[in-house]
Amino acid sequence: QVQLVESGGGLVQAGDSLRLSCTASGRTRSINDMSWYRLAPGKQRELVASITRGGSTNYADFVKGRFTISRDNAKNTLYLQMNSLKPQDTAVYYCYTRAKLGAAVESPAYDFWGQGTQVTVSS
Repeated sequence: QVQLVESGGGLVQAGDSLRLSCTASGRTRSINDMSWYRLAPGKQRELVASITRGGSTNYADFVKGRFTISRDNAKNTLYLQMNSLKPQDTAVYYCYTRAKLGAAVESPAYDFWGQGTQVTVSS
């Protein structure tokens, strides 16, 4: 199993910064790609950013240039540095990973989600 715990959310003013963290435990060696998703009221859950185990990143257009995803594999921790926050960024942010826990190629992969951390940006 893999457990993901997010932290770092809070209430900030527009233009401020926050740094979210997601600490993984359990079978962390099974983790490859990791992602940040967010869910805002009245909207669908959307991908914010993703990062491979090797550090390759991908960002949603609406955060490109403002957010930075990173990871520290030694600490089993995923980060999301959020700068120039906008009220539209207000959402619950979730850490996500898909991990194949078995050693065989045919082993199934499982989805793991954190509990979410609230980010609220006031205008």
